Amino acid sequence: MKTTDSTEHGPGQHPMESSIFQSPVFQSPRKRRLILCLLLVLTTIALYNPVTCAPFLNFDDVVYVTDNPQVRAGLSWNTVVWAFHTTEAANWHPVTWLSHALDCQVFGLNPSGPHTVNVFLHAANAVLLFLILASATGLAWRSLAVATLFALHPINVESVAWIAERKNVLSMFFFLLALGAYGWYTRRASLGRYLMVTVAYLLGLMTKPQVITFPFALLLLDYWPLGRFERSSFAKLIWEKVPWIALSGACAVVTMKVQADATQVKLSPWIHLGNAAISYVKYLEKAFWPVNLAPIYPHPELGINFVAAALSACLIVALTILAWIFRAHRPFFVGWFWFLGTMVPMIGLVQVGVQAMADRYAYIPLLGVFVIVCWGAEDLINRWHVPAAVPAVGAAAVLVTLGFMLHRQVGFWSDNVSLWTHTLAITEGNYIAEDSLATALIGQGRMEEAMPHLQRALRLRPNDPLATLNIASYEQIHGNYQAALDGYARVPRFTRIPYLVAMARVNSGYAHWSLKEYDSARQDFEATLKEQPGNWMAYRGLGLVAQRIGDIPQAAQDYERAVELQPTPAGYLLLAQALGISGQTDAAGAARSQAARMTSDLTGEIATVKQLLAN
Repeated sequence: MKTTDSTEHGPGQHPMESSIFQSPVFQSPRKRRLILCLLLVLTTIALYNPVTCAPFLNFDDVVYVTDNPQVRAGLSWNTVVWAFHTTEAANWHPVTWLSHALDCQVFGLNPSGPHTVNVFLHAANAVLLFLILASATGLAWRSLAVATLFALHPINVESVAWIAERKNVLSMFFFLLALGAYGWYTRRASLGRYLMVTVAYLLGLMTKPQVITFPFALLLLDYWPLGRFERSSFAKLIWEKVPWIALSGACAVVTMKVQADATQVKLSPWIHLGNAAISYVKYLEKAFWPVNLAPIYPHPELGINFVAAALSACLIVALTILAWIFRAHRPFFVGWFWFLGTMVPMIGLVQVGVQAMADRYAYIPLLGVFVIVCWGAEDLINRWHVPAAVPAVGAAAVLVTLGFMLHRQVGFWSDNVSLWTHTLAITEGNYIAEDSLATALIGQGRMEEAMPHLQRALRLRPNDPLATLNIASYEQIHGNYQAALDGYARVPRFTRIPYLVAMARVNSGYAHWSLKEYDSARQDFEATLKEQPGNWMAYRGLGLVAQRIGDIPQAAQDYERAVELQPTPAGYLLLAQALGISGQTDAAGAARSQAARMTSDLTGEIATVKQLLAN
């Protein structure tokens, strides 16, 4: 059932529409929606275009793409099998892994490709949102306003600009497809249409479990705008959704199982509840005043302000009561319950990770707030008989402001140093930002500038594995191998994250190699491969050990595996030397040629190889 507003302008028509849509091209609803969709897409792409020039983020993009050998290998049957079996990154989301593998298949390791895909997915989500709302309500103008707020709101920059958050924009895409299919199903129920909803929802669950509240969201849509509560009993509507509820339950069990070890600090339930209340209010604040947005907001843990938590809880309860009262005559206030309900999996009642909240978590929930704002504004305009010019000017001002703020927020994601410098400027006690800025500086060869940030990170979190790892690397670079080994040994005690543990062990192996402790080096390299089977540095290390003890065929085999996983000029030079020693002249020449094709000057690579083999 489509709902319309009983206004003097007729169903679905904004006061401005009577003048704006007089053009013949707008007389056809289909053409009108097509043009509005194109404008929405073009605006979104234009404002997000700078993101396509950004690099990979040195936080999670490493795990999801750049240092993930399965993903980097591209699409293959082995990748598919791995994607459906792995719980890497503390999630089971095979569709997400396959989307990243497809990126690598098409774009290689050029970050512009996946960035562009994220932008187009976000634009597609905005269009789907517009079409779903317009179809369900018959109100094109208001639906466009909601979709535009979603497309241009700065809080969504994180979901689009962060390659590892492909899971956010892609799961939203399947979520919206499922909503659209549900609207189609409610117009004429059939098994085929029901299965379409189910398949879209299942794809969403296999992309990110944030869509787990889908059955709850459908009940809200049944109330408004579909109006199904007027035609069916609540029990019947629930029974209809039992298979989807079962899928949600299964996803919840899997998610809790794979994320069981992701929480580093166990906190009191009261702290979880207090942080959840504060976070709800902060999300609302950012919806209306999107400034000081950061990729990481540190959890206050024992330092939580319980007075602020109590006041936040009171505000949430008051707003919920008001929404319940207003829903009878203003059914669009169901958007408040959408906001509360769809946020539950991400609000921190079950703590995963170290963040108190995250902008990306608002990607779906804030749609409810946007609906209230847009429908409520139209309601007030009609009630107060506001001249058409006033809302037109107001809407233009809001769009310009949002566009400016979006452009500014996108700019912070232009490079890792800018992003983490900005994050440190607007947050306090953020050891993750200190770590990440230090890592970015190290990547630029600015090791001395990075050290103060690593030291601050350790002061904030003495058991911080990344700072411990990077400081140990600093000691290793400066020849303090025993200090480095002591640091690497502490990392597995501080974290179970496979990537960090593997990095500590492989670096430990090279420190032992420098100390000529070859047996210990081999043990570290083998332990690395147990933790991370596709670690190319471990294979190269094993090749060095094998060559040192005179097992040249094994060395050549290990070097070959290393360059398969990570082609580098130095790797091919090592392979060439091993092949040459074993008498495989032609194969050695081919390896040297491959090294030469990868760089215009092999001088530095040759020096690296000589240094590695000097031990």
